[in-house]
Amino acid sequence: MSLCHCKSAAAKIAWRRRQRRGNAEVLLRKPWRFLAFVALALFFVGVASRFVSRRFLFPAQDLRSGAPSGLVEQRIVARDGEPVHVLELGVAGASRVVVHFHNNRETAQDSADIARELVARGLGVVLVEYRGYGDSSAGSPSEEGLYADAEAALDLLARRGIGPERIILWGTSLGTGVAAEMARRGRGGRLVLVTPYTSIPDLVTDVAPFVPAGFLMPDHFDTLAKAASIGIPTVVVHGDADEIVPFRMGERIAGAIRGARLLRVAGGRHGDLWSRAHASLLDAITAS
Repeated sequence: MSLCHCKSAAAKIAWRRRQRRGNAEVLLRKPWRFLAFVALALFFVGVASRFVSRRFLFPAQDLRSGAPSGLVEQRIVARDGEPVHVLELGVAGASRVVVHFHNNRETAQDSADIARELVARGLGVVLVEYRGYGDSSAGSPSEEGLYADAEAALDLLARRGIGPERIILWGTSLGTGVAAEMARRGRGGRLVLVTPYTSIPDLVTDVAPFVPAGFLMPDHFDTLAKAASIGIPTVVVHGDADEIVPFRMGERIAGAIRGARLLRVAGGRHGDLWSRAHASLLDAITAS
């Protein structure tokens, strides 16, 4: 390589270094530009994470619903104007009513068979379907939206004279966060949590500890933080081989809610508790 070529290359490198220093000095002399750049970057990260996390947390676009034979459809409206679809069975004349909040990959009709079994035991059942799901597909799901949907269903029962003392709040997986919030608001007399998580950000950091999930995710469903405010009889059901929500999260929830009972399903995974402990789960829901 010639000496001239080396000098030329060195000059180019020196020029690039001066240019980078100059850009940095401009940012330092005008810090508002740097802050604006950081704010803009955070904004786009926040928007992207909100979209991605909600697509993952609420995969409603893949699910369809309907009205199984024998169940009555009710179409009500949440306080923010969004339509809510619920299914009910055996509510009229029942001394107690189970209100179910489903998992993120389910719709109301997926619990129809269990609803019939509960009715056979003398309870009424209301299956709440979240906005964005199945026949409630007009809205977009979010934490506050799901709470509004739940309250709309409970308000429907209240208008019929069915107060909180007659209501059993039952949540499955994602729905445990909804059921726990309704319990915190005094909307039920008993609480059943099947495969509960401590919070949604905790689920993320459990597998990716360095992700700032609390900042990036808009929907927290922080049941652990609410546990001390829940004062009704509670049963927590969890499989000790759960591959989605670690069993220790169910243990923590049961330990944080005063007087809660933990039903441990030996070998139970996230989606097979009913096949492993069918009678025990029915007993947990229907217990006085």
